[in-house]
Amino acid sequence: MSEHGPGRSTAAGETAQPSVAADRSARLLRFAALVRKESYQIVRDPSSILIAFVLPLILLFLFGYGVSLDATRTRVGLVVEDPSPLTRDIAASFQASGYFEVEQGHDRRDFEEALILGRIKGIIVIPSTFAADFASATGPAIQVLVDGSDPNNANFVQNYARGVIASWAAIRGGERGVGRPAIEVEQRFWFNPELTSRNFLVPGSIAIVMALIGTLLTSLVVAREWERGTMEAMMATPVSAAELLAGKLIPYFLLGLTSMTLCVLVAVLLFGVPFRGSLLALYALSASFLIPALGQGLLISAATKNQFLASQLALISAFLPAFLLSGFLFEINSMPQVIQWITLILPVRYLIPSLQSVFLAGDIWPMFLKAIAVMLFIGFVFFLAAARSTRKRIG
Repeated sequence: MSEHGPGRSTAAGETAQPSVAADRSARLLRFAALVRKESYQIVRDPSSILIAFVLPLILLFLFGYGVSLDATRTRVGLVVEDPSPLTRDIAASFQASGYFEVEQGHDRRDFEEALILGRIKGIIVIPSTFAADFASATGPAIQVLVDGSDPNNANFVQNYARGVIASWAAIRGGERGVGRPAIEVEQRFWFNPELTSRNFLVPGSIAIVMALIGTLLTSLVVAREWERGTMEAMMATPVSAAELLAGKLIPYFLLGLTSMTLCVLVAVLLFGVPFRGSLLALYALSASFLIPALGQGLLISAATKNQFLASQLALISAFLPAFLLSGFLFEINSMPQVIQWITLILPVRYLIPSLQSVFLAGDIWPMFLKAIAVMLFIGFVFFLAAARSTRKRIG
């Protein structure tokens, strides 16, 4: 008995290391099989291709061509009460402006109904005393009537009218300027000198597209497996919850980066958005954002197990907050304090200003590293919650 006991102990020690190595090899094989299986499913599923490549292009074209904060060719009425060489000269400046589509008349009452009905956005009145006041010590005045029910357009009409008047006064040279201030402000715009809204709307729309497809793809696909019963079959295999989630994450992670690359190429080559940053910063930010986006989709699918419900929750929790609460269109600092606190947990809030900086300003790594850290933390929380929802329960 004493001779065989040590022999058996030695044999067990000799086989321990090969057993651990074999277990690791089996885990790697299982994980590779999961990734391969998910990749095949993406290729064979037309809806995944549509969501990953067709939907982003549609949204990008809508944002690029359909959404614009630049008020050009705004319809206004121009009233010249007393035609004279001087008033015709300033009226010609309004006609030649690229900001206005001018309809000219001689009485403001001719345009009041059009302003009330919204057919025009403002009335610019050059009074009959303009020429006389121009030569006097007080200087002339021009009246601008705008529709205050649309404050955004009202501000545009008012500011652009001031710009046309200031340009006309400067062209007059030695003659008396129209309302020229004692101190002139010389403006310089950094990063986007043309003030083209497309240059910051398109990078922001790329972030919204990534938020939508990242969450929608994973929520629909995994929910479909719950509906068909294939998820239970996979959980019956010797696969841990972490391996299962990671195996589903990697193919869609790569698919999301591919979709982002396509959107960036369209933004730069088609829309002409400048790209002043580096590819390293672009992909580091995008990869960090896709982790919470995909984790959110996995959590939604694990909680609902229904494709229809998962798609609705993905739209409500990903697209709408990304569009309304991320600073894409509305300034966060102007929102109520409670809403500002809610935006702190939205990953897209940190991606949009970072992407806009990559495109328009270049690499600002202190800003990027903070955004990456916050997005990775939010992604960790999502994956932890998703793993707890999908982990195997024995018994």
